[in-house]
Amino acid sequence: MPNKYSELTAQVDLRLCPQKSFDIIKRELIIGSKSAAIYFVDGFIKDEVFERILEFMLKITPEQLSTTKTAKEFSERFLPYVEVDESDDINTVCTAILSGATVLLIDSVEGYLIVDTRTYPVRSVSEPEKDKTMRGSKDGFVETLIFNTAMIRRRVRDYNLRMEYYQVGESSKVDVAICFLEGKCNKKSLEVLRKRIKSVNLKGISMTQQALAEVICPTFFLNPFPKIKYTERPDYASACLLEGRVLLIMDNAPTVMIFPTSFADFTKEANDYYFPPLTASYIRITRHLISIITVILTPLFLLLVNNPAYIPDWLSFIRLDQTPVIPIFIQLLILEFVIDGLRIASLNTPDNLSSSMSIIGGLLLSEFAINAGWFEAECILYMAFVAIAGFSQPSFEMGYAQKFIRIMLLFATEFLGVFGFFGGIILSILTMALTKTLTGRNYLYPIIPFNLKDFSRLFVRPEIKE
Repeated sequence: MPNKYSELTAQVDLRLCPQKSFDIIKRELIIGSKSAAIYFVDGFIKDEVFERILEFMLKITPEQLSTTKTAKEFSERFLPYVEVDESDDINTVCTAILSGATVLLIDSVEGYLIVDTRTYPVRSVSEPEKDKTMRGSKDGFVETLIFNTAMIRRRVRDYNLRMEYYQVGESSKVDVAICFLEGKCNKKSLEVLRKRIKSVNLKGISMTQQALAEVICPTFFLNPFPKIKYTERPDYASACLLEGRVLLIMDNAPTVMIFPTSFADFTKEANDYYFPPLTASYIRITRHLISIITVILTPLFLLLVNNPAYIPDWLSFIRLDQTPVIPIFIQLLILEFVIDGLRIASLNTPDNLSSSMSIIGGLLLSEFAINAGWFEAECILYMAFVAIAGFSQPSFEMGYAQKFIRIMLLFATEFLGVFGFFGGIILSILTMALTKTLTGRNYLYPIIPFNLKDFSRLFVRPEIKE
């Protein structure tokens, strides 16, 4: 078919328009006296590797090429590279080029050759800023899918470890991988995850994982409790695999999603496994107590201030000496937003100005604010404890869920008194009890349904046995 080569190159040119985009390169050359073309994206190709491949192919004689009819035959005879594929589908070929692969097309050879010589810009695999450990490994996931899967493979050298590849998003066509241990993983989670990923119908999800998360685990808008746990630590993700969990790894994202996830999973972190059982159990119990205190401390303070008769003698020191100019309820709400505002500002503050920002924040929430009559010292003290103690929760999503519950309790306590305080707590527990995980299991497991063994592990870290 004398015009086949021209037709195939014309199809690629029509879709990718290399003449309109400087970074999409079309390189024409002669291989074995036949016309050939290679397509790639500048910046994604390993120059040295492909130069050596071309050096080999340019030595092909016309006699050798005349006996090669298909792309598969050509790759078997003349392509000295490990990652080579063949395709006749123009959409697959164009997606491969945009993903970073190099496509080779040769006159008289039927089909496209896809050579995976891609390389992506990548930062170092340094320890995550949020998920730090005192004695654990110091590497972390990055934004490149293949790097992340390699870090898991390095830790889990099990021949039952599976990595299933998918592309999602009509425009972005983001690479995602489902990672699981065959024979040990939660089969229901795996089937539900496969089904929902295949049914994803989004134009693009290039910004964050949130679009994909909302499709996989839809939730009621006013329900603040997260159904997905994220981690940037390969060691923690590998431990979850060995426990039978399923991981969802997404290209361009340095975090891995863990399924299924219930409320109990947010009480665990990597540090638990780097200390002896007694120390790790103490850390777990402390984390539980701090989480409870951060939720109820300020609403309980508001309840007692509004109802001095409820204050026992041993807590008499929390009584206010005089009526505040600004109601305590308003002060606590303002401080909630001020602390969040300072946190957001710190994220956007250049490193060389971070010290100045900390000083300004400290002045705003210090004796100056008290002397100006804006806030009571007790309000600043309790909110400072809540803000600092909130960092004991390793999950941002659960940290904000606790914050929203605390604000709801403040409103309920202010307007409904003691009934609002306890009613708000009951409502929060009911919300969790009515929430379902990806597999349909209750969000409060192992409390509902009750499992004594798993419940005890919330507080006591068992010995690690082979």
